[in-house]
Amino acid sequence: MKDLFGKALLDYQNDNYTEDIITSTNISDEDELALPYLFRDFKEMPKLEQKALKLSKGKVLDVGCGAGSHSLYLQEKGLDVKAIDISKGAIEVARKRGVLKVELKDILNVTETFDTILLLMNGTGIFQELSEVARYLKHLKSLLNPKGQILIDSSDIKYMYEDEDGGLWIDTNANYYGELDYFLSYKNEDEAPMKWLYLDFESLEFACESVGLKCEKVMDGDHFDYLARLY
Repeated sequence: MKDLFGKALLDYQNDNYTEDIITSTNISDEDELALPYLFRDFKEMPKLEQKALKLSKGKVLDVGCGAGSHSLYLQEKGLDVKAIDISKGAIEVARKRGVLKVELKDILNVTETFDTILLLMNGTGIFQELSEVARYLKHLKSLLNPKGQILIDSSDIKYMYEDEDGGLWIDTNANYYGELDYFLSYKNEDEAPMKWLYLDFESLEFACESVGLKCEKVMDGDHFDYLARLY
């Protein structure tokens, strides 16, 4: 991994912002991911993220913290927050912005326990494939304190497979339709492609049942997305 995401965050943090990240998937065209958006404050966040932050309590783990915007908000509210990411650049930026506890770490290597585990901005993405969801959920469950909760968001991207007449063109012999190949480039450099999972709520609910977690939908977002609470 070249960590182009981290490089872009560092450029923005260090006042070297000249262009945005370009993303695409195997089913969608190129799109810009605006760097200022990754540094947004609470009032600029989608309602779904705001709700997740309001529901956060106790000792919090912010998984895939990016530039640290969620962690900073919770820290200011007096919560004990630990932020983790697999991007070295992101960790450096989060630290520079004032996140007190921040570590370069994969969620599967975390052993500490928490009252709230946050996975936002399509939190199911890190599961990568449908076949991996139960394994990740089992591990997340092991990190929960008694009465702890996991707050996670995702989208049902079935709409991306609809034709103009509302019919679906999902290949039933192919992998789960939410499993995407995700491509990222920055300043004319390409990152190694990665797998990224969008998970519909029913599939998440089913996976939770298989590992002994309760799953409730907290709210729907504006565009086929939702926030779920697992406990």
